[in-house]
Amino acid sequence: MKPCSRILSSYRSSLLFGVSPTKFNGSSSTIKGLFSKLHNPKSTHSHKYHRCDSQILGFIRLMNLNRRDFSVPDSNWACSRNFSTRFCGNLCNVRPRVVSLIPNVSSGIRNQSTSVDPHVNDTSFDKIFIQSGLNAKPLVVERNETDQGKLEEVAEERSDGSCVNIDNLEDLNKSKVESELSEIEKEAWKLLRSAVVTYCGNPVGTVAANDPADKQPLNYDQVFFRDFVPSALAFLLNGEGEIVKNFLLHTLQLQSWEKTVDCYSPGQGLMAASFKVRTVPLDGNNEAFEEVLDPDFGESAIGRVAPVDSGLWWIILLRAYGKLTGDYALQERVDVQTGIRLILKLCLTDGFDMFPSLLVTDGSCMIDRRMGIHGHPLEIQALFYSALRCSREMLTVNDATKSLVAAVSNRLSALSFHMREYYWVDMKKINEIYRYKTEEYSMDAVNKFNIYPEQIPSWLVDWIPEEGGYFMGNLQPAHMDFRFFTLGNLWAIVSSLGTTRQNKEILKLVETKWDDLVSQMPLKICYPALEGEEWRIITGCDPKNTPWSYHNGGSWPTLLWQFTLACIKMGKPELAQKAIDVAEKRLSVDRWPEYYDTRNGKFIGKQSRMMQTWTIAGFLTSKMLLKNPEKASLLFWEEDFELLQNCVCMLNKTGRRKCSRFAARAQILV
Repeated sequence: MKPCSRILSSYRSSLLFGVSPTKFNGSSSTIKGLFSKLHNPKSTHSHKYHRCDSQILGFIRLMNLNRRDFSVPDSNWACSRNFSTRFCGNLCNVRPRVVSLIPNVSSGIRNQSTSVDPHVNDTSFDKIFIQSGLNAKPLVVERNETDQGKLEEVAEERSDGSCVNIDNLEDLNKSKVESELSEIEKEAWKLLRSAVVTYCGNPVGTVAANDPADKQPLNYDQVFFRDFVPSALAFLLNGEGEIVKNFLLHTLQLQSWEKTVDCYSPGQGLMAASFKVRTVPLDGNNEAFEEVLDPDFGESAIGRVAPVDSGLWWIILLRAYGKLTGDYALQERVDVQTGIRLILKLCLTDGFDMFPSLLVTDGSCMIDRRMGIHGHPLEIQALFYSALRCSREMLTVNDATKSLVAAVSNRLSALSFHMREYYWVDMKKINEIYRYKTEEYSMDAVNKFNIYPEQIPSWLVDWIPEEGGYFMGNLQPAHMDFRFFTLGNLWAIVSSLGTTRQNKEILKLVETKWDDLVSQMPLKICYPALEGEEWRIITGCDPKNTPWSYHNGGSWPTLLWQFTLACIKMGKPELAQKAIDVAEKRLSVDRWPEYYDTRNGKFIGKQSRMMQTWTIAGFLTSKMLLKNPEKASLLFWEEDFELLQNCVCMLNKTGRRKCSRFAARAQILV
């Protein structure tokens, strides 16, 4: 994908990409006119967006004026996306040939810190040097096949100066599945392909739901980051990587790349929750139209909560793309590297929090409504840990990034110990909590978070098996959320956030409590449901999250693929097959619902959307993972002993005798 990008925006600075206009080697009159308009603070536009037409493929973004961003074009870009559209017609035939980003992510990382200091000489995302000036002609990229059967890109100058994209678009209507498929799999592939969204003629994602009978789709006609992940894996496992590459690059361009003081603006590095391809009049002309990408950073969501998990899923999917296609060049692009670093910088910034876990608000992940998961919910910690492991693999290590890589490794070590030590629940741990002493004040306190034994719920006493355990849903001072959250526990297995013993015991728990967590439709998003006064207080009497419905104990078939991946890793594929067989009996008959209600998952969700894409994709991905366990092995992580041995706690440097390093090292021997 070699796009030409345009953007309509107002500029309040005379510096374009942080470079003085005198660094450009273009016509003085043209440059003078360009920068005089860019510098004019009174110049206003109603929106800023990317655009494309019959000749141009671009990243098009529709957003508010208080969102300003910049991109890092490289040899794959035909035009910079940060020129005003009023000039793009003239500038489209002049492009920077070489763009280099100052690679210094941060400076002055404190010794043994797990955070990135955002205040010390941090100019890495503020300056971009453009060489060769504005006189360079655009490149037309052709694909040739070498003798080794690999594709290489050959650039050829085009005399007419037009911006074009001649990448071949994969025909998503032609299935590459050569093995025999069952009728339900054929139906699922047909539905998945019908949900594909195209932008400027290229596939860029799948809508959340594609039910023709739905007259009020709300935001289900958008491409959600978390929803697209199972769709992306289905395409990747089927040998179709172009749609995933397009998604990764287009959504990268929607990333917020500039800090603002407006409280309704996304933070630097934040990824959108979703986006929609819209058709709008071209420059006020009602007879000509263009496509734009309209992102939602949470400002339109119920509750207006920014998505914490979108950036984490983006990093995880980027690694999966490289592993399953072998195209690691995408990870090495300067704009992609910068995108990873911006997400990490947002997550690793120092704050008031003392824990290595990530502090977030309610509704910031798959459970996007008020459900009492604010603070340090397990789902975010497991995805955070996975994204950190992905980033450590993909980041280009040099003198400028070594401090960031060190911060990632340190945070991984600290987070690993923290989760294994304090979030783990089994019969032994509950007995310990039952005998806790409270109001302990010392470094040697056993009850470090001042948990009151009376918090142990009655349902847990009868529910927890003698063998098996799990990571609890949340941990904060004087508060333990003992609910079982499926997604977080599955990703703890996939990413090796838990020890080998803990991972085995999670699956042992699921197997033992099969009737509660799977029953007639896998899998419960959490267990048990909030009921009675607890439901009224914690959810605010949410009419959608009534007991055993939606996020409050509902059953979500999309969790199948993550369950399958965890089972394959732990050598229990038969357990995944059992769950798939349960789902396969009903999904097609019930028209692929979003979720199921009741304690045993017997009824279709009362507000469930039909033809839910991630239900379809989750089923297909699960089937393909079981058929290709060698590919599944590329998507999970084994234990990293180096992380445990380098645990960052600094307790020994402050005179504290108990150090997490030794406790963490002991856990790997279990």
